[in-house]
Amino acid sequence: MQTSFSDAQLADPHLRESEKILRTCVHCGFCTATCPTYLLLGDELDSPRGRIYLIKDMLENGKPATKEVVTHIDRCLSCLSCMTTCPSGVHYMHLVDHARAHIEQTYDRSWSDRLMRALLANVLPYQNRFRLALLGAWFARPLRGVFARIPQIGPRIAAMLGLAPVKFAVREPNTPAPQGSSSRKRVAMLEGCAQPVLRPSINAATRRVLARADIDVIAAPGEGCCGALVHHMGREADALAFARRNVDAWTRLMDDGKLDAILVTASGCGTTIKDYGFMLREDKAYAEKAARVSAAAKDVSEYLAGLELPAIARAQKLVVAYHSACSMQHGQQIRDEPKKLLRAAGFEVRDVPEGHICCGSAGVYNIMQPEIAGQLKARKLANIARTKPDVIATGNIGCITHLAGGSNAPILHTVELIDWAQGGPCPPALEGAGFPD
Repeated sequence: MQTSFSDAQLADPHLRESEKILRTCVHCGFCTATCPTYLLLGDELDSPRGRIYLIKDMLENGKPATKEVVTHIDRCLSCLSCMTTCPSGVHYMHLVDHARAHIEQTYDRSWSDRLMRALLANVLPYQNRFRLALLGAWFARPLRGVFARIPQIGPRIAAMLGLAPVKFAVREPNTPAPQGSSSRKRVAMLEGCAQPVLRPSINAATRRVLARADIDVIAAPGEGCCGALVHHMGREADALAFARRNVDAWTRLMDDGKLDAILVTASGCGTTIKDYGFMLREDKAYAEKAARVSAAAKDVSEYLAGLELPAIARAQKLVVAYHSACSMQHGQQIRDEPKKLLRAAGFEVRDVPEGHICCGSAGVYNIMQPEIAGQLKARKLANIARTKPDVIATGNIGCITHLAGGSNAPILHTVELIDWAQGGPCPPALEGAGFPD
C-alpha cells in the first residue's frame, strides 16, 4: 500500500511503525474470508482491509477519529485471524492497537460508552473489585430483562449480567511456594485478574500438574493484571502501567536466580505479555527488561508440551471438542500442543468445524458488542455440537465464560483435564455435570 506520511509524522515512532505496517498490505483481500465481522455483516469496512483503509486515512492525514471510523474499529474483535491468513505478513494487531489509542485520544464518545468502558477498566483488572461486582451481579441477575430496556446502555448491562456465573467459585487458599532442590526447575505463573475469581481451579490444576513434574511455582509479589483489557480499549497509559508492574515483578525473580519460564494459563493474557517487548520498546528504562519477559513467557500448554509428564492415572476415553481460542491459534500461533497433550492424557480429541472463526468473547467484546458476539457464540456452539463431545476444552478464560451454559457438554481449561487424567480431583465443571470422579 502506498503511503504519504510526512517526515515530521515519521519522527513519531508510533506513526513510523504503523506506516511500515500499512506499506506491507497489498489489498489482496484474503483476510476478508476469515474475518468474523465481514462474514456476518458483509460490509467491506468491517473487514481487516476496510479497517486498514480507514486507519490509513485517519493517521496519514492527522485527523481526529470520526464516528464511522470508531464504529468499524469497535466492531473488530482483534481475533487476529486475518494475520494467520495474510500472505504479506501485515501486523494488523499493532496497527489496530495504535488506531484504538488514537481514537481514545481524539474521539468524544457517548456518555454510555464512556460509562461502560470506565466501569470495565476500573473493575475487571482488580480481583477484589471484581468479586464485589460479581456479588452485585448475582443480586441483579433476575432483573436482567428490566436492565435490557434502559436506553443505550441497557443491552450491555444485560450482557454483562448474563456472563456473571450463577455459582461463586471457591477461592483457592494461598499456599506457600514449594521449596525444591536447586536443581529443580522453577517457573513464575501469572495470577492475573479475572481468571482466579471466575475459575480458580485452573491455576490450582496447573500447580498440581507442575508439582508432579518436579517443577516449583514461585510467587511474584506485585504481579497483577496483564493490561490486555485496557490495552484493547486504547487506554495506553493504563496498559503500560500494568505491563511495567509485571515486568518489575518478574525481572526481580529472574535477577534473583534461575527462572525457567513465566507461565500463562489464559491465552488472551499470554498474547499481550509476549508483546510487552514491543509495547515498551520506546521506554529506555523498560525496553530490555520487557523483551526478557516476553521471551520467557509461555502458554501453559506450550510449556507442558516440552516436558515428560507422568503416566495417566485415569483413562476416561471421553470425546473432547477442542476449541482453539483466537489468542492461542492466531495471537501465539499455538495449535497442536494442547491437542497432543489431551490425546496423551487418554482423551479422544475432535477439531471444531470453522475452528479459525472467533466465538465472540474477545475480552469485553461480548459486553460492548453483544449482538455480534451473540451471533458468533451461536455459530460456535452449533459447530461444537457437530463433534458430539462429552466435554469441551480450551485455553482461555474468556472463551470458557462466554460459551459456558450454551452446550450440554461442560467446558474446561485444557490443564484441568490433564490434571484430572493424572489423578487430580474432578474439576468443578465436571462435578456439576454429573461426571464420575
